[in-house]
Amino acid sequence: MTAQLIPRDEAELSEMIRATHGPLAVRGGGTRGRAPQGPAISTTALTGITLYEPGALTLVVAAGTPVAEIEATLAAEGQRLAFEVPDLRGVLVRAGTSTIGGVVAENASGPRRVAVGAARDFCLGVRFVDGRGDVVRNGGRVMKNVTGYDLVKLMSGSRGQLGVLTEVALKVLPRPEIELTLALSGLSVDQAVAAMSAALGSPFEVTGAAHLPGQGTFLRIEGFEGSVAYRAGRLRALLAPWGEAREVPSAWAAIRDVAPLGGRQGDLWRISTRPSLAAGLIARIGADEVMLDWGGALIWVLTPQGTDLRAKLGDLSGHATCLRGTPPDPAPPESPHLAELTKGLRQAFDPRGIFA
Repeated sequence: MTAQLIPRDEAELSEMIRATHGPLAVRGGGTRGRAPQGPAISTTALTGITLYEPGALTLVVAAGTPVAEIEATLAAEGQRLAFEVPDLRGVLVRAGTSTIGGVVAENASGPRRVAVGAARDFCLGVRFVDGRGDVVRNGGRVMKNVTGYDLVKLMSGSRGQLGVLTEVALKVLPRPEIELTLALSGLSVDQAVAAMSAALGSPFEVTGAAHLPGQGTFLRIEGFEGSVAYRAGRLRALLAPWGEAREVPSAWAAIRDVAPLGGRQGDLWRISTRPSLAAGLIARIGADEVMLDWGGALIWVLTPQGTDLRAKLGDLSGHATCLRGTPPDPAPPESPHLAELTKGLRQAFDPRGIFA
């Protein structure tokens, strides 16, 4: 079992990092990303909602606070996290409790990203401890060596490589009155991407567009009842060239959590690319176990264990990450230019190389 340091508060976290001489992985609830292979520092004791102003649609919360607790608090006020946090415990075969710090550190975003944006787009502020053990935040004391950086954008998706998040401020949104899902049947990947692109490019405010081969192509509309009914009718007419769009029960929790690929052996890959390239990439891979989200821009692929998927993909316009499996380098390689930028950022925030 991986050794863990569990600080009780930000001050103790800062002292732990100052006293550390070897590399540490940063861990929230351990429900997403790849499991740390060495010593880890956990934020699970840093919990609590610091500030919640429903009228201002603003939430400030400690990084180790469970996502379920946040969602329950927001639901009581008719509000929600707009970016639809995926729960990957099932497909990754993980236990644990998802934390908001882990969500922001992974920039974890579900099907609604196509309409409203990613987690980073709703992050108003961050507070974290860097590799020196210094507390850094935007809007307050800014360390000299990090002046000029957009800390929110840097920390959202940084995966614990620049510092340990201790607090995040988020914008939340009202929960819509109703949700309606339309489904098309029997489409090929090419046809599904064309239909989803037409729907997403329409003025009918589609908030989800996904394709599950053999199951259907799904489109979601949300809002006030009258508006949803009108937009659904117009969307059906728009989709007529691809068949009859039928109203079906919501499938979005399963799509969000990649549930159709759960409970099976193999390596799980996440490919981010242009929707227009999806059909060609899937044909090149030759895999049957796939699903598409974000209108085809996000492809989930289940391959036999040990498959070198990047070799099959070749010169990919996008990136492929292995979330569950055995490749020696699960993260996508960086271009020379990006690698140089990454090196500079790590030198600025973690000059001792503490964060693995």
